[in-house]
Amino acid sequence: MDLFEKCAKAPEYESGLKQSGHYFFFRKLESPQDSEVVVNGKRVIMIGSNNYLGLTNHPRVKEAAIKAIEKYGTGCAGSRFLNGNLEIHEELEKKLARFFRKEAALVFATGYQTNLGAISALVERNDFAIIDKDDHASIIDGCRLSFGKVQKFRHNDMDDLERVLKATQGKGQLIIVDGVFSMEGDIADLPGIVRLAKAYGARIMVDDAHAVGVLGKGGRGTAEHFGLENEVDLIMGTYSKSLAAIGGFVAGSSDVISWIKHLARSMIFSASLPPSLVASVSTALDIIEEQPELRDRLWRNTHKMLRGYKTLGYDTGTSETPIIPILIKDTLKTYQMCKLLFENGVFVNSVISPAVPPGRELLRTSYMATHTEEQLDKVLAAFEKVGRQLGVI
Repeated sequence: MDLFEKCAKAPEYESGLKQSGHYFFFRKLESPQDSEVVVNGKRVIMIGSNNYLGLTNHPRVKEAAIKAIEKYGTGCAGSRFLNGNLEIHEELEKKLARFFRKEAALVFATGYQTNLGAISALVERNDFAIIDKDDHASIIDGCRLSFGKVQKFRHNDMDDLERVLKATQGKGQLIIVDGVFSMEGDIADLPGIVRLAKAYGARIMVDDAHAVGVLGKGGRGTAEHFGLENEVDLIMGTYSKSLAAIGGFVAGSSDVISWIKHLARSMIFSASLPPSLVASVSTALDIIEEQPELRDRLWRNTHKMLRGYKTLGYDTGTSETPIIPILIKDTLKTYQMCKLLFENGVFVNSVISPAVPPGRELLRTSYMATHTEEQLDKVLAAFEKVGRQLGVI
């Protein structure tokens, strides 16, 4: 049997969607990530980005990247473990540790690699990684790379989490959850998780990719949001959302971070984060601390859109964050809405099975501090027009 035989199905699937006008992947942007973008020459309102605070095109962030290139060049030409450890990597780690009120932090080249490295380094044979069934793919893959055992519990179901903790009691247990779940925008029941972790002696790691800069009085994420910063052992995050770059970090106690630093294969065997991105993240952190009004504007926009969609009759699930799913529950209509919304000047993401369970097909919308009232009103008007056209509302 030819190993590559199965690959012929991929272009057939792609060409079929393209012919029907329903291929919404790898869309080519011709402008910066902002509240409006240009796609194939057409200017549209962007409500499909994770650029929550609008910092990817911020002048200070861009200037910091330029200055870092002028000083350090464009790359590090190796792993941090050997020759690629720059002073700005260590400066960023100190800043991240201070910001998240932890003893230490560790910088990775991507958020995906952060979860791969941290989880696989910590969860050894006879240990258990205990994860929410809706956790991000990078968490799942980090568990697969470890030598430990994996147990899933039903989404945000504390009774089911307790069942798993009871069944694995007496072993090393690491509970790993998304702080904000990336498809439907709901928040982990961190108070419930902390209560159970204490009762069973488990440790907690929170993936705050979509919570950094968004949740908490100071933008420190889910733990700060619930007042549980001292109860969460590890905070992981990415730079590709509010922090305006790409990369990742994990913050925690000094001994745990040192352990990960010397055992995380995804860091040891990858080239280090380029200087320009390190500088961008550092400056974005400064802006988050200096300008809380950005977060205020983000939440004002979020509440406006949640009210607007519900008034129109859309199902937004259990979202309470700037990620607002519009549940369509039908693959074809989800594709049709995505196409018609684009024609009406709105960029949105269609999400179907297997990214979500069958029957939970949705349009994933997300909002920025930099969206204007006029832009958001145009989005709601487009959703009303297209929803009525397709009989969704």
